[in-house]
Amino acid sequence: MALWSWNVDNNRFMMDERSFDMWGLPWAQDVEFETLSAHIHPADRDRVRAAFLATRSVAGRYEIDFRIALGHEVRWISARGQGADAGIVDRVMFGIFLDVTGRKQAEEGHELLAGEMSHRVKNLLMIATSLTHITSRGTTNSAEMSAELIGRLTALGRAHDLVRPLPGHEGKAALLGDVFSVLLAPYDDDQAFAGRIRVAVPRMGLGERTAQTLALVVHELATNSLKHGALSSAAGTLDISSSSDEQSLTLVWAETGGPEIHQPPALSGFGSKLLARSFSDQLGGEISYDWQCAGLVATLRLRRDRLAA
Repeated sequence: MALWSWNVDNNRFMMDERSFDMWGLPWAQDVEFETLSAHIHPADRDRVRAAFLATRSVAGRYEIDFRIALGHEVRWISARGQGADAGIVDRVMFGIFLDVTGRKQAEEGHELLAGEMSHRVKNLLMIATSLTHITSRGTTNSAEMSAELIGRLTALGRAHDLVRPLPGHEGKAALLGDVFSVLLAPYDDDQAFAGRIRVAVPRMGLGERTAQTLALVVHELATNSLKHGALSSAAGTLDISSSSDEQSLTLVWAETGGPEIHQPPALSGFGSKLLARSFSDQLGGEISYDWQCAGLVATLRLRRDRLAA
């Protein structure tokens, strides 16, 4: 917490040393309002100026949250005081600055988590519906369909555990092939089209963080394929192959036999953004998409030195 006083006639601030440190400014006897405003994030600047000036005519306590830019660092500040000139002394108003960066980061984290949970729930409901249709194509009676559908949904539960490991699983690794086999098992349709999903990857271990991030990517690709790609068609197939060198491992996700692609879809949804950010930030990798008429070919490149993490 830091202290400030504001001369409403000349728009100059007197602040304690902590305020100057908070704003990344050298200490001075006072500072102009415009000098402070120049450090406010451009997206917040006009809003804060208007709100601060409006406090003189609005009674009661006020709280204005905004961002300030300190080089590459962004810090959240909360300015608090009393409006309508309450407590004014010799044309000077008083208030405090609070550094609320930690609280704002926590709120952003909660929003991201809520968005991810909403996205997961919607996808799981869609997947369950699609799996019911897939199962109905290859069964002849209700008992057979029930047994197979239960098996697929059970496999989906195991896949979900891999995407979001349960507490107590820290430090345990997974095999690269297992990530694909567990996550894709619910979508394989052996009765209707034997071997529609083929996986050819080397036998290698993955660290927990790598396995979880890769599982997110595979889960998202499979979900999108079930919506629009090869896994949405009875005749669709999916081939996963790999190649490697000293620096990187390359995985190729190739779909064929699904609906013909006339125009690449826009990858602007929450899942796609989360996928790209997780893959880049945690694995130092990159994903490229080639929307061929026969189906999607996605290329995933991972740094080998990150695989054990």
